[in-house]
Amino acid sequence: MKYCRFMSNGKPQWGLVEESQGELVGELVIVAATDSPEQDFANVCAIPPLPLSQAELLAPVQPGKIICVGRNYRDHAKELGNDVPLEPLLFWKPVSSLLAPGGVVRMPRASERVDFEGEIALVIGKRARWLSADQNLSEYVHGFTLANDVTARDLQKKDGQWTRAKGFDTFCPVGPLVDTSITLDRVASGITLETRVNGDLRQHGSTADFIFSLPHLLEYITAAITLEPGDLLLTGTPAGVGPLAAGDRVEVSAEGLGVLSNPFAPEEN
Repeated sequence: MKYCRFMSNGKPQWGLVEESQGELVGELVIVAATDSPEQDFANVCAIPPLPLSQAELLAPVQPGKIICVGRNYRDHAKELGNDVPLEPLLFWKPVSSLLAPGGVVRMPRASERVDFEGEIALVIGKRARWLSADQNLSEYVHGFTLANDVTARDLQKKDGQWTRAKGFDTFCPVGPLVDTSITLDRVASGITLETRVNGDLRQHGSTADFIFSLPHLLEYITAAITLEPGDLLLTGTPAGVGPLAAGDRVEVSAEGLGVLSNPFAPEEN
């Protein structure tokens, strides 16, 4: 199942997303709406097909916390002159950094270099503590979505730790949808992730190239941190990250997950 969150008649709604078989062949459209994601979409209001590209989308997740994995692709670690980590490198993005698809990423005055980092993100489905990579973890995985781990690269280097550089408001665009049918095995076999800036391809990677697999990450994280339903795990970015200028538009895409598109603009006064 694929679903999104969008504004309808002035209030947030959850929408079932399917591929159109009518005039909009091949385009993702919203075909049903509900006030609660826990409702069975088969028993809620059907609506005229609304193209996902025309909907006023909201972030399709409401996480209690956002945990991120740094340098989970060897080529990305090397491009920034870093060693490949021997253990997962974890950091946080505050929930206040969450941004809807299409929302404007604000480039802070405090930074002279803001980078994009396209990623695939896991949505936690069940309370998790002390998981083992060897157990069946499918019940803990609700689904997957796309994210952009926007980073003030100069502040990241200046501060030595990453909270400020990755935590500015609007620095975590997520969406446009959540796909609950993607499995851990599917991610391990390889999902292609691409990032474009103003239409130009900048990143092309595969989840098959993770340094640390998702089962390993879930074991490592839950040995220290309890994960709750809805929490978001950003899984790392491939090589090709780079600086942006005001007016740029970044598009993160992956098969089955649509396109997460956001413009960048200076911070408002």
